Amino acid sequence: MSKLLQSHDYTVDHLTPSIVLYEPSFEGWLSAVFYVYGNKLQNDDSLQLIAQDCYVPSLIAQATSVTTDEDNAERVLIKLNKLLGRSGMRNILWGFLSEKHNIGTILFQVVKYAIDYPSRHIMEDLGNLNVLELVQTVKSVGREKHRMEAFVRFEHTTDDIYFARVEPDFNVLPLIGEHFRQRYQDQHWAIYDLSRGYGIYYDKSQSTPKCPAALQTITDLDDTVLRNPASIHSEDEQRYQKFWQGYFTNVNIKERKNPRLHKQYLPQRYWKYLSEKQVLPNAEHLQKRR
Repeated sequence: MSKLLQSHDYTVDHLTPSIVLYEPSFEGWLSAVFYVYGNKLQNDDSLQLIAQDCYVPSLIAQATSVTTDEDNAERVLIKLNKLLGRSGMRNILWGFLSEKHNIGTILFQVVKYAIDYPSRHIMEDLGNLNVLELVQTVKSVGREKHRMEAFVRFEHTTDDIYFARVEPDFNVLPLIGEHFRQRYQDQHWAIYDLSRGYGIYYDKSQSTPKCPAALQTITDLDDTVLRNPASIHSEDEQRYQKFWQGYFTNVNIKERKNPRLHKQYLPQRYWKYLSEKQVLPNAEHLQKRR
């Protein structure tokens, strides 16, 4: 037994993974990348980059927290722009917004691949497992972005603000804001992500004929409003929902119902925010017609 122990003399550092914790923001991740290269950790096969709010402490892992440094983050961003170009940086950003538990490590490995082989078009190399996973993740984020743009339902409130609640699988609010900003410049509106506790707000009073207003970030909304938005519905909104439910009910052809196809094109997880899928308390006439 003593000979066996002597022949396998491993150090603890060799066995335990190295973990770099970054603040949960894109700039925080960029700062962690700078830290890794600044401390020459990039060739550590066990290296992981994990967001601080996703990290579960371990007795064997060695974790180091990195604070966000705007200057370091900008230096990394400039370098990546040169290496990856516009489309490559889009993939990096969209991948980060997926919030997958291991996305920080995957993105770092893709960045390392780009730095090690600057002349290659790495985003086309789907033989690299990290690039492949990133490309697949970006496709999923893109589908969620498209669905949010299609299925967001605004509800008119007593404050003359059109308000929508969403719970996307990925953090796509930064990606869909411009879509709505360009299309709804003549009204106040807000979209709030219930899962992540923040939203975006458009104030039309700050727009000009040549330039729409900038989007604002909102947080800490009243829980009562978030749980029961009907409490702040305007009278017009109540009528519109009633009319829309009546239209949806009456154009439906019962004999041609295809629930499976319907759920394929309109996933059930979105239904709770669609007015046509709800029945208002004063809509007994719709129930009688079904």
